[in-house]
Amino acid sequence: MGLYNLARSMIFTLSPERAHGLALFGLKHGLIFSDHHQDDDVLNIKLWDMDFPNPVGLAAGFDKNAEVACPMLAQGFGFVETGTVTPKPQSGNPKPRLFRLTEDKAVINRMGFNNLGLALYAKNLKRRAGLGKCGIVGANIGANKDSEDPAQDYVTCLKSLLGLASYFTINISSPNTPGLRKLQGRAALDDLLARLVAVREAADLKVKTPLLVKIAPDLDEGERADIADIVLKHDMDGMIISNTTIGLRGGLTSEYAGEGGGLSGAPLFDLSTELLSDMYRLTKGRIPLIGVGGVASGMDAYRKIRAGASLVQLYSALVFHGPGLVRKIKLELTAALKKDGFSSLKDAIGADHK
Repeated sequence: MGLYNLARSMIFTLSPERAHGLALFGLKHGLIFSDHHQDDDVLNIKLWDMDFPNPVGLAAGFDKNAEVACPMLAQGFGFVETGTVTPKPQSGNPKPRLFRLTEDKAVINRMGFNNLGLALYAKNLKRRAGLGKCGIVGANIGANKDSEDPAQDYVTCLKSLLGLASYFTINISSPNTPGLRKLQGRAALDDLLARLVAVREAADLKVKTPLLVKIAPDLDEGERADIADIVLKHDMDGMIISNTTIGLRGGLTSEYAGEGGGLSGAPLFDLSTELLSDMYRLTKGRIPLIGVGGVASGMDAYRKIRAGASLVQLYSALVFHGPGLVRKIKLELTAALKKDGFSSLKDAIGADHK
């Protein structure tokens, strides 16, 4: 983190999107050092018949085309989520579309699912498998902006990628693709999940690949209850809570606070954690939840876990603290768990509800 802090002022002279591209280049060419720190056993957890060395994951959006999953796992993440991928390549929304809100420790993006398409994404995942499967890698799937049948886009992605990823995230909550969040509605979600479960069952895989649903933080009480009902009805394997928010602009002080798009980072922490706690209650703790939104410290991760998260994810905090943050979070989380007398991460999940 010290090295990153020295370089940050130079990095911040670049546009956020260019800096991101530079990070991908460095990771692909071995220019960013790995972190081989051994995780404390208290952080180990088994979910979906997979052994997570620690619960700290990289959220979708960083590695859109599944190019650097293995190098990011080498930074100390317990798992990495790639994507969002759509069936057809798309350039996304016009630039500029990514903004650092430095004073608020936040990011606003309106990227619009920019990615190189399903064919290249699948090829990159296959290449990772050829390297010996470096760890747990998820695939985040979405719909093209111009799709006439968005639900079919998810079906197309899942059919093409089954067997190539450790789990799949059904991203129906990005605010930057018009109409996408309508798929969170009761009837639309019921139809979508039924179709995706049918695809998975028809594939007849030896191991049932987990399907997770990623939801928005901007949901009212009725919408939350409907989603919980449908997720349980279709025996979804988990949920990711939450995506970026279109709200929370009132208290921001940074230059780009008025930009349109989804807000992530520190201001999202309380809202996303409250939603996480509510969904843990609504799903009766029956399925694993992944808490994401504003995680920037071990105590942030611990609060998510106590609220009901089995795993956590981060992305925006890396912009301000660099990859060394991952080790710091794990050490702080280990200390917090042991201080409260937990001998395993599993015992702390949902502790605030008990």
